[in-house]
Amino acid sequence: MILSIISQGLVWAILGLGIFMTFRILDFPDMTAEGSFPLGGTVAATLIVKGVNPFLATLLAVLAGCLAGLVTGLLYTKGKIPTLLSGILVMTSCHSIMLMIMGQANLGLLGTKQIQDFLPLSDDMNNLLTGLIFVVLVILALLFFLDTKLGQAYIATGDNPDMARSFGIDTGRMELMGLILSNGVIALAGALIAQQEGYADVSRGIGVIVVGLASLIIGEVLFRSLTLTERLITIVVGSIFYQFLIWGVIALGFNTSYLRLFSAVILAICLMIPTFKNKFFKGVKWSK
Repeated sequence: MILSIISQGLVWAILGLGIFMTFRILDFPDMTAEGSFPLGGTVAATLIVKGVNPFLATLLAVLAGCLAGLVTGLLYTKGKIPTLLSGILVMTSCHSIMLMIMGQANLGLLGTKQIQDFLPLSDDMNNLLTGLIFVVLVILALLFFLDTKLGQAYIATGDNPDMARSFGIDTGRMELMGLILSNGVIALAGALIAQQEGYADVSRGIGVIVVGLASLIIGEVLFRSLTLTERLITIVVGSIFYQFLIWGVIALGFNTSYLRLFSAVILAICLMIPTFKNKFFKGVKWSK
């Protein structure tokens, strides 16, 4: 059970990393995530069922997520549609696109070979190692990208768009690039979750942005004053911690139909913790 929870937390952490790229770096509330996440699972599952290699299917799922991010970016940067509305339009469109791809509302992967099946260990260990490998690869790729001149321009765009423009940075291009990359990462999470759970469903994206934000916020609440590398790792820790919280809610006998409500409550509490700390512990000096 513990291995299963940790493996789920690792894969869901990839969703948190994708949301971090827009929500934290660009300060862009991107609702496309609720469309690109199940889109990744839909594309991967459909191709795997048709006999495509799961690695290639996952790569194509990532490209599908990038395409969703591209459309959102174009609506925002070129069409001048507000950020939230741009994401909602694409998120809504993805639902119909997924139905066209699968031809049905859900698709099972029973009897097919997924990425984790290429590892020689038990099912739980295979899922754990798959999640660990992919989350490490995503973190390393993000660290490499953000350390480049292009990555620094991307960070500057999120920090201060006006100053970034004064240095000659095309902020619209940076925002477009960020949405493409972010939704590609989110679609990767969707593809891996679909393979881990053994099915894809068009409604799988409902509420996933809350899960991603919960991983992000929990990590920030638990740890403070961190380097970029440490901050990315805290997203993984927050994701695993969140999965244990959800498991605890289920273990207490609560109806699993209300998991999205519990997720929202957990996120709200985590968001309010800094406010409560400042209000009730303001001026308190902690002894060393």
